Amino acid sequence: MDRLRQRADFLAVANGARATSPAFVVQGRPREDRGPIRVGFTVTKKNGTATERNRIRRRLRELVKRLDVISMRPHSDYVLVGRRAALGRDFATMLDDLRAALHRLDRQGATTHRHQGRDGRTRQDTRQDSRAE
Repeated sequence: MDRLRQRADFLAVANGARATSPAFVVQGRPREDRGPIRVGFTVTKKNGTATERNRIRRRLRELVKRLDVISMRPHSDYVLVGRRAALGRDFATMLDDLRAALHRLDRQGATTHRHQGRDGRTRQDTRQDSRAE
Protein backbone atom coordinates (compact mmCIF):
# COMPACT_ATOMS: atom_id res chain seq x y z
CA MET A 1 0.00 0.00 0.00
CA ASP A 2 1.39 3.37 -1.06
CA ARG A 3 0.62 6.96 -0.12
CA LEU A 4 -0.97 9.64 -2.28
CA ARG A 5 1.23 12.72 -2.25
CA GLN A 6 0.50 14.85 -5.31
CA ARG A 7 -2.34 17.35 -5.46
CA ALA A 8 -3.55 16.08 -8.84
CA ASP A 9 -4.09 12.61 -7.35
CA PHE A 10 -6.10 14.05 -4.45
CA LEU A 11 -8.25 16.06 -6.88
CA ALA A 12 -8.87 12.99 -9.04
CA VAL A 13 -10.07 10.99 -6.04
CA ALA A 14 -12.30 13.90 -4.94
CA ASN A 15 -14.35 13.35 -8.13
CA GLY A 16 -15.00 9.71 -7.18
CA ALA A 17 -17.46 8.12 -4.79
CA ARG A 18 -17.60 9.13 -1.13
CA ALA A 19 -18.88 7.72 2.13
CA THR A 20 -19.17 9.69 5.35
CA SER A 21 -18.83 8.84 9.00
CA PRO A 22 -18.78 11.07 12.10
CA ALA A 23 -14.97 11.11 12.27
CA PHE A 24 -14.00 11.21 8.58
CA VAL A 25 -15.06 11.11 4.94
CA VAL A 26 -13.68 8.38 2.69
CA GLN A 27 -13.30 9.16 -0.99
CA GLY A 28 -12.45 6.40 -3.43
CA ARG A 29 -11.73 6.00 -7.12
CA PRO A 30 -10.59 2.99 -9.16
CA ARG A 31 -7.52 3.47 -11.35
CA GLU A 32 -6.87 2.14 -14.83
CA ASP A 33 -3.32 1.00 -14.11
CA ARG A 34 -2.38 -2.13 -12.17
CA GLY A 35 -0.53 -0.34 -9.38
CA PRO A 36 -0.94 -0.91 -5.65
CA ILE A 37 -3.65 0.61 -3.46
CA ARG A 38 -2.79 4.22 -2.62
CA VAL A 39 -4.14 6.13 0.37
CA GLY A 40 -3.99 9.86 1.14
CA PHE A 41 -4.88 11.77 4.29
CA THR A 42 -6.03 15.35 4.66
CA VAL A 43 -7.35 17.48 7.48
CA THR A 44 -8.47 21.08 6.89
CA LYS A 45 -7.52 24.03 9.06
CA LYS A 46 -11.06 24.40 10.36
CA ASN A 47 -10.48 21.24 12.42
CA GLY A 48 -8.19 22.95 14.90
CA THR A 49 -4.60 23.89 15.52
CA ALA A 50 -1.68 22.19 13.78
CA THR A 51 -1.19 19.88 16.76
CA GLU A 52 -4.82 18.75 16.65
CA ARG A 53 -4.76 18.28 12.88
CA ASN A 54 -1.60 16.19 13.14
CA ARG A 55 -3.22 14.05 15.84
CA ILE A 56 -6.25 13.47 13.61
CA ARG A 57 -3.97 12.57 10.70
CA ARG A 58 -1.96 10.14 12.86
CA ARG A 59 -5.15 8.42 14.04
CA LEU A 60 -6.35 8.05 10.44
CA ARG A 61 -3.00 6.60 9.35
CA GLU A 62 -3.15 4.08 12.19
CA LEU A 63 -6.68 3.08 11.17
CA VAL A 64 -5.49 2.23 7.67
CA LYS A 65 -2.49 0.29 9.04
CA ARG A 66 -4.78 -1.86 11.20
CA LEU A 67 -7.34 -2.38 8.47
CA ASP A 68 -7.21 -5.64 6.53
CA VAL A 69 -6.25 -4.93 2.94
CA ILE A 70 -9.10 -7.15 1.73
CA SER A 71 -11.52 -4.34 2.66
CA MET A 72 -10.01 -2.13 -0.04
CA ARG A 73 -10.35 -2.63 -3.76
CA PRO A 74 -7.12 -3.41 -5.61
CA HIS A 75 -5.85 -0.77 -8.06
CA SER A 76 -7.74 2.03 -6.32
CA ASP A 77 -6.98 5.33 -4.65
CA TYR A 78 -8.54 6.42 -1.36
CA VAL A 79 -8.48 9.70 0.55
CA LEU A 80 -9.51 10.01 4.18
CA VAL A 81 -10.63 13.52 5.06
CA GLY A 82 -10.44 13.92 8.82
CA ARG A 83 -13.10 15.61 10.89
CA ARG A 84 -12.79 17.09 14.36
CA ALA A 85 -14.79 14.20 15.87
CA ALA A 86 -11.80 11.94 15.14
CA LEU A 87 -10.02 13.44 18.16
CA GLY A 88 -12.44 12.08 20.74
CA ARG A 89 -14.05 9.11 19.00
CA ASP A 90 -13.23 5.61 20.26
CA PHE A 91 -10.60 3.98 18.05
CA ALA A 92 -12.41 0.64 17.72
CA THR A 93 -15.56 2.48 16.66
CA MET A 94 -13.59 4.42 14.06
CA LEU A 95 -12.17 1.16 12.70
CA ASP A 96 -15.71 -0.22 12.34
CA ASP A 97 -16.77 3.06 10.71
CA LEU A 98 -13.93 2.75 8.18
CA ARG A 99 -14.87 -0.83 7.29
CA ALA A 100 -18.52 0.20 6.84
CA ALA A 101 -17.54 3.24 4.73
CA LEU A 102 -15.35 1.12 2.44
CA HIS A 103 -18.20 -1.36 2.07
CA ARG A 104 -20.54 1.49 1.09
CA LEU A 105 -17.98 2.71 -1.46
CA ASP A 106 -17.87 -0.77 -3.00
CA ARG A 107 -21.65 -0.83 -3.29
CA GLN A 108 -21.67 2.65 -4.87
CA GLY A 109 -19.05 1.58 -7.39
CA ALA A 110 -20.98 -1.58 -8.27
CA THR A 111 -24.26 0.25 -8.80
CA THR A 112 -22.72 3.12 -10.79
CA HIS A 113 -21.88 0.80 -13.67
CA ARG A 114 -25.32 -0.86 -13.70
CA HIS A 115 -27.49 2.24 -14.12
CA GLN A 116 -27.91 2.77 -17.81
CA GLY A 117 -30.27 5.04 -19.67
CA ARG A 118 -32.30 4.19 -22.75
CA ASP A 119 -29.40 5.13 -24.97
CA GLY A 120 -27.10 2.62 -23.21
CA ARG A 121 -24.90 5.20 -21.52
CA THR A 122 -24.30 5.18 -17.78
CA ARG A 123 -25.36 8.10 -15.62
CA GLN A 124 -21.74 9.10 -15.17
CA ASP A 125 -21.28 9.24 -18.96
CA THR A 126 -24.30 11.50 -19.38
CA ARG A 127 -23.12 13.82 -16.58
CA GLN A 128 -19.79 14.28 -18.32
CA ASP A 129 -21.54 14.97 -21.64
CA SER A 130 -23.79 17.63 -20.10
CA ARG A 131 -20.77 19.43 -18.60
CA ALA A 132 -19.13 19.64 -22.02
CA GLU A 133 -22.15 21.36 -23.58
